[in-house]
Amino acid sequence: MGLILVIGIMIVSLIVQQRLKHKFKKYSKVGLQNGLSGKEVAELMLRDNGITDVQILSVQGRLTDHYNPADKTVNLSPDVYNGRSVMAAAVAAHECGHAIQHATAYGPLEMRSTLVPIQQASGKLINFMFMALLIGSFGLALFPVEWAMLGIIAAYTIFTLFAFITLPVEYDASKRALAWVETRNITTSEEHDMAKDALNAAARTYLVAALGSLAMLLYYVSLFLGRD
Repeated sequence: MGLILVIGIMIVSLIVQQRLKHKFKKYSKVGLQNGLSGKEVAELMLRDNGITDVQILSVQGRLTDHYNPADKTVNLSPDVYNGRSVMAAAVAAHECGHAIQHATAYGPLEMRSTLVPIQQASGKLINFMFMALLIGSFGLALFPVEWAMLGIIAAYTIFTLFAFITLPVEYDASKRALAWVETRNITTSEEHDMAKDALNAAARTYLVAALGSLAMLLYYVSLFLGRD
């Protein structure tokens, strides 16, 4: 039953990701009426919020947009950085929403930042545990299987916690972005609805990822309890 749930969420995740790519492609073709580029939108939003110590950079790839609190940079993919579309404005404003969260010490963002090194360590732990199980399948057990299962469960607990803390961070950034573009008249009412649709689609990917992580955690817990 647990495995069926995991597979089901994986399928839903693929569907949600494809829908997101479709919406991004669709709204990237809709020109912003005021003609601002994603970079210009980001500059304006940061300035309006009194943020002067954040750099806006162009990074390679698609859907690679992110805010890095470590070096205070808003990183925008070329299509967003140079784009003058509804999509570019929405994504740029969303990433600036994270910069505003950082500047105002938004609790969930600070919690997520604290968990980053722990999550990275958990990634290394789970790789080691899976390797140990693989070696053990050849009769060369490094330690009891129960230990490996507990290590995997511990790692997925961190992954799941991180994923669920990410949800309010992402939803709040979108909320800030949509409120600002509307108040600042960056978008028309029609463009605003498009931006909202796109950002909601992006948020759903984080929701599905969180549920997927939880499903994996429950799956390994059920395996451990069943074995026990």
